[in-house]
Amino acid sequence: MVAISDEGSRMGVVEWLDIILEWPERQVFSTQGFDENNQQTDIGAAVRNGREILLQAFNWESHKYDWWRNLERKVPDIAKSGFTSAWLPPPTQSIAPEGYLPQNLYSINSSYGSEHLLEALLQKMKQYKVRAMADIVINHRAGTTQGHGGMYNRYDGIPLSWDERAVTSCTGGLGNRSTGDNFHMVPNIDHTQHFVRTDITAWLQWLRNSVGFQDFRFDFARGYSPKYVKEYIEEAKPIFSVGSIGILATTMAHIWNTTKAHWPFPSDHIMEGYAYILTHPGIPTVFYDHVYDLGDSIHDQIVKLIDIRKRQDINSRSSIRILEAQPNLYSAIIGEKVCMKLGDGSWCPTGREWTLAASGHRYAVWQNDAPS
Repeated sequence: MVAISDEGSRMGVVEWLDIILEWPERQVFSTQGFDENNQQTDIGAAVRNGREILLQAFNWESHKYDWWRNLERKVPDIAKSGFTSAWLPPPTQSIAPEGYLPQNLYSINSSYGSEHLLEALLQKMKQYKVRAMADIVINHRAGTTQGHGGMYNRYDGIPLSWDERAVTSCTGGLGNRSTGDNFHMVPNIDHTQHFVRTDITAWLQWLRNSVGFQDFRFDFARGYSPKYVKEYIEEAKPIFSVGSIGILATTMAHIWNTTKAHWPFPSDHIMEGYAYILTHPGIPTVFYDHVYDLGDSIHDQIVKLIDIRKRQDINSRSSIRILEAQPNLYSAIIGEKVCMKLGDGSWCPTGREWTLAASGHRYAVWQNDAPS
């Protein structure tokens, strides 16, 4: 189930487009241009290519539903739908079932499923050429043992058995001050410590080379200096990387309704939202619940828009000409190959080269059939 607001019925097109473009959860994209054999190719090639289409393959309650097994069954359809990478929830053991309070980083038996089921999922994704994106939670780590100040800021009895020096002084440890924002629920990792970075790098390389993840998403990346993210990426060599840094304008529009409903997207504008992000420049991310929990009609409409994006070669740097921007109407031409409109205002492109490619509630998309 998706908890979605119905306030969209009172909003104009331009107002809810602002929701997409100013979404609270922001992801900054990077790439290292590494091929499957970890051989360095052209740095930044994937971003310049700009043809990534991501699936956020979970929601806040997915841990309740035998998730690795569920996703494995979906892999053929995820691939057929056109997704290039699937962002998976944190794979490691955590004191919170959602995975965002990690403790034993080398244990990949989690509330989402066993190590065996995760390996089966990753193998299936590799078979179908959908890259697996690991959610990397290294801003903070739940301790196992009380140490300095009576706080649980030691990690005795598990791999990466750090002492209080690995924890920032801002969050109860004996390390240095944080190089970013603090996360106050559990001890924050001190990335200025060389031994910490060495251990994290080895763990990331293990995820990449042994477990089988190909892409990384760095959770709460504003909690530590970007230079450390750069170091980890250069050493672990993910094919594609994403960083969550909070409120910031980026190249990605991301419609994310979770069961937490912190930033609900208007329910009657979901397809308008996807008609926008799947035809426009940027790197679109589609939410699992919208593809698989809202019925065949929404699934098929989203897949059709992905197909149009791919066939018309719309990418992260496609050109855009906005033709109309009114409370009840938005229209634009993207890459001179796709034309689209949103809202209940009457509008269609002029010229015989445009043919209707997709349409639905308050949106329509045309493609340019003229020879290139």
